[in-house]
Amino acid sequence: METRQALEARRLAILEEIRSIRAMRRGTINEQYFDVRLKAKKETTRRGPYYVFSRREGDKTVSQRLTTPEALEQARKDVEAYKRFQTLCREFEQVTAKLGDVERSSAQEKKRFKSGLNKTGK
Repeated sequence: METRQALEARRLAILEEIRSIRAMRRGTINEQYFDVRLKAKKETTRRGPYYVFSRREGDKTVSQRLTTPEALEQARKDVEAYKRFQTLCREFEQVTAKLGDVERSSAQEKKRFKSGLNKTGK
């Protein structure tokens, strides 16, 4: 079982890491390809990839084409930061639950010790 101090230290480290996230976006980056028929030719040519950032807003999907390599790289970093944020939030929840368990168990041990003294009349 982890100690109270270790759990508190991890909680603070998680909060600090969350605080250090400067930009994030919820969504995904998708590749699009288009089949294009060129003039005077019967066969089609595949064009792409075109990169699109997509996310859900309510019951609609909102998409934005990423037209430059810089925009694509920034979107990738933002999406990864959001995934890291979600992971940190889940870990914070778990660590906080463990900390509560540790605090409750130490409080119950103190009660048991005190109640034993009262029964003996000392």
